[in-house]
Amino acid sequence: MKEYLSAVLAESGTLSVEDIIIRILASAVISIAIYVSYWYTHAGTTYSKKFNVSLVTLTVLTGTVMTVIGNNVALSLGMVGALSIVRFRTAIKDSRDTTYIFWAIIVGICCGVGDYTVATVGTVVVFVVLLFWGRVRNENRILLIIRGAKNKSTEMEGIVFEFFGGKACQKVKNTTPDTVEMIYEMSRKVYQITYKKDTDIADKLYALGGVEYVNIVTQSDEITG
Repeated sequence: MKEYLSAVLAESGTLSVEDIIIRILASAVISIAIYVSYWYTHAGTTYSKKFNVSLVTLTVLTGTVMTVIGNNVALSLGMVGALSIVRFRTAIKDSRDTTYIFWAIIVGICCGVGDYTVATVGTVVVFVVLLFWGRVRNENRILLIIRGAKNKSTEMEGIVFEFFGGKACQKVKNTTPDTVEMIYEMSRKVYQITYKKDTDIADKLYALGGVEYVNIVTQSDEITG
């Protein structure tokens, strides 16, 4: 047993230069699919070209590391120890970005150990899934924030209820001895009915009197750091 462990730990890489080049180039080629998929599914301000290029380089670097490690147990343990000191503090704006990071790492690992079929089939399946469902836009919610005199709270609630047909949900109601602040949440579809009305909700509330401000805010599901 002792001799076997010594042989395993002493084992060195036997890859030829041609194998090394093929594995690293395969990582680079397959990473193009990741690049195209990220570009397609992230439209507008959510798209980051720097992050997209980083996905390509991450795939190639992962493939390179796996090529170096190979079947060398001692080298793999040393690599794990070296990489464990790294701390990543990159802010993820979109939950889909995590998927792309794992995708890049997995493709790099597969190519680094020579499993091109697994890398290719997995990439094709993920690419098709994201092609159909990846470009999903968040159902942005609308927040209506009202602050005014406390003795007008009942009238303000009545105006909001009537204006939106009872479809605006009151989420927060903060009060002081003299003032009240209410926050309503509604879908964009509900808010769009205001486009067909002659009077804006803010104008109706200000006409009541005693209203300090009326704010309308779009709340998205995106993660910010």
